[in-house]
Amino acid sequence: MNNSELTLEEKKKLLVLARQALELAVAGKKLPQIASEELTPALKAPGAAFVTLTIAGDLRGCIGSLQAFRSLVEDVREHAVDAALNDYRFPPVSDVEVPLLEIEISHLSAPQPLDYNLPQDLPAQLKANVDGVVLRDGSRSATFLPQVWQQLPDPQDFLNQLCLKMGASADLWRKKKLQVSTYKVDEFHE
Repeated sequence: MNNSELTLEEKKKLLVLARQALELAVAGKKLPQIASEELTPALKAPGAAFVTLTIAGDLRGCIGSLQAFRSLVEDVREHAVDAALNDYRFPPVSDVEVPLLEIEISHLSAPQPLDYNLPQDLPAQLKANVDGVVLRDGSRSATFLPQVWQQLPDPQDFLNQLCLKMGASADLWRKKKLQVSTYKVDEFHE
């Protein structure tokens, strides 16, 4: 990870704060400031996270950042709100849905460039169920968290779907060398 591993207590705190943030946001209320003394150094340190919301196992929202540019606690709170209200794939979460939501947080390591020679070499370079993957082609980019390997265990299918998510043809990764980065996550949920 980019910082030390989070303790169980820090993970619980982030889940509580994420739940509080999305409940307040769905109700149209402002998020309160968090007293600095309530937070550990790891929670105050710069961190990058994705917050995934599901209802009965079905995706309901997922928003995050790949680069740490604010405190981990603020990153998690902000993404909990965005996953609930601003994921373009879904309508905003309603107050009726809030008690049904399950929150998953993925704390990301810093993405590392993946060096490979030929497009056909790429699938073998990826570690299924371990690597989060970022594909970049000019101004277009997309990422899948490592958890996506559970739905797409074949590396070629994984790359096809990631290209589609990026807004490119599914076989773009086969036709040209793309910029590829990988990262790890520490995933935890309610």
